Amino acid sequence: MSSVDGLPPLREVIDIYDLNAKKSLGQHFLLDLNITRKIVRQLPIQDGDLAIEVGPGPGGLTRALLEAGCQLTVIERDKRCIEALTDLNSHFGNKLIAIEADALGADEAALISTYDNERDAWLVSNLPYNISTELLIKWLKASPRWWRGMALMFQKEVADRIIAAHGNKTYGRLSVISQSVCDVTKGFDLPARAFTPPPKVDSTVLVFTPKAELPCDVLTLEKITAAAFSQRRKMLRSSLNAVMGENTIPFLEEAQLEPTLRAEQVSVVQYQQLSRIFASLKAQ
Repeated sequence: MSSVDGLPPLREVIDIYDLNAKKSLGQHFLLDLNITRKIVRQLPIQDGDLAIEVGPGPGGLTRALLEAGCQLTVIERDKRCIEALTDLNSHFGNKLIAIEADALGADEAALISTYDNERDAWLVSNLPYNISTELLIKWLKASPRWWRGMALMFQKEVADRIIAAHGNKTYGRLSVISQSVCDVTKGFDLPARAFTPPPKVDSTVLVFTPKAELPCDVLTLEKITAAAFSQRRKMLRSSLNAVMGENTIPFLEEAQLEPTLRAEQVSVVQYQQLSRIFASLKAQ
């Protein structure tokens, strides 16, 4: 493993490549290597492991991942940032591939397949705030799953939604899908002042460890939770009509759910059960 010794300071990189953060891209850079190393340490990364990073910016987290010995692919929309990462590849022994692309449309499984092995990748990112939830849902739905674990930075309010328990006012679709696919734990919070430029809110790192077996079909779960939580004030017997048809009662009764319940009153396990029953009965 190489160190970052000899590399220019990140603030110098920002000046050289004119990397003023773009609000349209949700950019807020992490420049403190102590923090980026702490993010990397949230996962049991070993020398030689594959990793993918989205939105590397000037390369703060990128440096920490390469320093940990990763074979790293970064996905970045901003051409300026791609150019700013050029020196890192030679410094770390050609272990970096930088892809200029929109992460929402990227085929990460195909990117991993370019390596001569069948290993899954770690996914580590200070996510662009404006697309963080879309990216998370995309990765949670990936089939077959190409990632082995994720350490992701979100706005604190989004992180709170992801880890919320049922009955909590922040509990929703993100909570159910995330907690069904993964064991989700809180890494640590970061104040806004840790970023350049500072956002208006604090942030949180969450760690996603995939479950050995999925408890239900994720696409079915996504449809059911989207319907339920898009009309939170309605009872399940009404809110689920868009997915289950005009008569939702047989599905709810089979799942032992009162039709008068509202979305936030149904636990993650109950949504999983309802998804299994719906998929089973629809297949008959």
